[in-house]
Amino acid sequence: MADTNKLAGVVRRINSLPSFARSKALTLLFGKAIPFTGTAGLKVESIDANNCVITLENKRRVQNHIGGIHACASLLLAETATGLLAGINIPDDKVPVVKSVTANYTRRAKGDMRVVAKLTDEQRQRMLNEDKGDVDIKVTVMDSEEKIPIEVTMIWAWTPKKR
Repeated sequence: MADTNKLAGVVRRINSLPSFARSKALTLLFGKAIPFTGTAGLKVESIDANNCVITLENKRRVQNHIGGIHACASLLLAETATGLLAGINIPDDKVPVVKSVTANYTRRAKGDMRVVAKLTDEQRQRMLNEDKGDVDIKVTVMDSEEKIPIEVTMIWAWTPKKR
């Protein structure tokens, strides 16, 4: 992964650690940078230029009234995974922002949750080369049965930092 910005450089260095230490280091890094992710208990399993995987255990602090992971917590997973991908791919002279979120809850979630976000090489090139724009980052949220309880569309935009 080429360093598109300072954050990408830190992630590249963490990804060079032995495999047993990577997830813990990534989780600590993003938990410090985005405190709410640490409060919720999100675990960054892996991240590179094109993919991000995050998990969330079904613990009391993130549960709804029926004992499953709260709808907002499942949406937090999607927003965080797509945001981290945007964050490591958008150059430091631009600002990433969420442009829109659409969520359709299709079934009751069972157990822990896992989210996988993916960027195409074409989307990455747009982030690097276009002064401003937006992309629909593909994201899949799954429960412990590998079923998809929520269908999410996340559109991230970028604009130049104020001069």
